[in-house]
Amino acid sequence: MLLKKQTVWLLTMLSLVVVLSVYYITSPEQKSTDLASVEKNVKNQVANKDTKTKTEAKDGKTVVSTVAGDAEFEELRLKLDELRGEQKEELTATMASTDLPAEERMKAKDQMQQLNDIAQKEELLETMIKTMGYEDALVRADGEKVRVTVKSKKKPTASAANKIILEVKKEIGESNFVAVTFQPSK
Repeated sequence: MLLKKQTVWLLTMLSLVVVLSVYYITSPEQKSTDLASVEKNVKNQVANKDTKTKTEAKDGKTVVSTVAGDAEFEELRLKLDELRGEQKEELTATMASTDLPAEERMKAKDQMQQLNDIAQKEELLETMIKTMGYEDALVRADGEKVRVTVKSKKKPTASAANKIILEVKKEIGESNFVAVTFQPSK
């Protein structure tokens, strides 16, 4: 009787191994999530560039959305997305904490929603600026300041900057200070 139980158990485990092997072999390939290699590639691409754009934030909060473009912009987006992710983790931990009063948890929830709203507005603005005929755009909103960096082959004009400022103010709000910087594309 003991021998039969061991045999049944062994056959069950072998069949489980076979089923899992078939599943993994036939499952479609997943996209690589190896962020270290992605960051290394971005750093190598940026090393070939001469100019670098630095981003500073008011109260340590800077927000940038992700839209494909120049490697320099991609590196900034990667760093700022990482910063946003850390902020969201902290806010999620605050919301999940049962030790804190309800007001603090609601405040954390509101801040999380505000981060998401700003990210959506930035992505929309970057897309709008690109449809204006520019190669790439990077929008960073931090507090009352909005910084827009535009990569263009054309010579920058005051009217072009004014159009961008008007679009930003229409989308984000009139109370914000908007600065537009043009970078020549290569």
